[in-house]
Amino acid sequence: MQGNSQSRISLPKSESLKKKYWTGSRKETLLGWLFIAPETIGIVVLGAFPLLFSLYLSFTDWDLVSGLKGINYVGFDNYIQLFQESKFYITLKNNLLYTAATVPLSIIIALVIAVVIHSVLYFKGYFKVVFFIPYIATTVAVAAVFSVLFHPSQGVINNLLMSFGIMDPPKWLGSTDFALWSIIIIAVWQVIGYNVVIYLAGLTAIPDDLYEAAEIDGANKWKQFTRITVPMLGTTTFFLTITSVINSFKVFDLVAFLTGGGPRNATNVLVYYLYEEGFQKFRMGYAATLSWVLFIVIGIITLLTVRMQRNQY
Repeated sequence: MQGNSQSRISLPKSESLKKKYWTGSRKETLLGWLFIAPETIGIVVLGAFPLLFSLYLSFTDWDLVSGLKGINYVGFDNYIQLFQESKFYITLKNNLLYTAATVPLSIIIALVIAVVIHSVLYFKGYFKVVFFIPYIATTVAVAAVFSVLFHPSQGVINNLLMSFGIMDPPKWLGSTDFALWSIIIIAVWQVIGYNVVIYLAGLTAIPDDLYEAAEIDGANKWKQFTRITVPMLGTTTFFLTITSVINSFKVFDLVAFLTGGGPRNATNVLVYYLYEEGFQKFRMGYAATLSWVLFIVIGIITLLTVRMQRNQY
C-alpha cells in the first residue's frame, strides 16, 4: 500500500498536469473543432477575405484588366461619383418598385392559396408539387417561356387580349411602361410555390381547437381567417418577408436574360448595374462601391422590417 502511494506521488509534475488538462470534455471539444475546421477555413477564405477585399476595392480605382498592380487608392471618390450618377437613382427606384410589388403580392397570393389547399381534404400533396414546380425550375427556362408568352405580336397573352377586343395590347418587355411589371409578374409566379409550402407548414401547427371554439362563438370563415389564421402565421409571414426583401434586391437573371436592363434602363436594377460596371466596363472599384451601397440598403430595409414586426407584436 505504501509502495503504491509513493509511486503515485513520485509521478513527474508535467505528466500529471497533462493528465489533468486533457480531460474527456477537452478532448471532445478539440475533436469538434477539428471537424468544423475545414468549414471555418472555407468561410474565412471564400467569405471573409472577399468581403474585406471588396471593401478595400471600393476605395480604389481598378479596371481589372491591369491586374493587381493597377489598383490605385482614390479614397471616397467612387462614393461621391456614385451619388452623383443619375443612373444609380434610376436603378435604385426600379429595385424599390420591384421589391414593393413582388414581396406583398407573393406573400398575399401564397397565403390565400395555402389556406385553400389546407382546407381541401384530398390531393394536398399533389397541389403542393404543382405549385412548387415553378420554384425549382431554372430561372433561365422560366424566362425563356415567358419571353414567348409576352411576345408583342405572336405571344399567347396579346393574342388573348386581342380576342377580347383590345386591339393595341401592351408591348410588355419591349415597353418602358410595362417591362418592369412583366418581370414582376414572372418573379411573383415563380416564388409563390415556395411561399405556399412554408405557409402550409405553418398552418399545420395551428391547433384545430381554436377554429372549433371560434365556430361555437359564431365566427364566420372570414373572421376565423383574420382573427386566428393571420395572427398565428405572424412569425411565418415575418420570415418570408425578410427573405423576400433580400432576394428581391438580388434579382439579376431575369433582367439579364429578358431585357438586359432595357428598354432605356426601365428594368435596370442594382445588381445588374453592378454587373455592367464590373464585368462589362471592368470598373471593379466602382462595382465594389455599388455592392457596399447595396449591402447598406438591404440592411436598412431589413432593420426597418424587424422594428415594424416588434412594434406589431
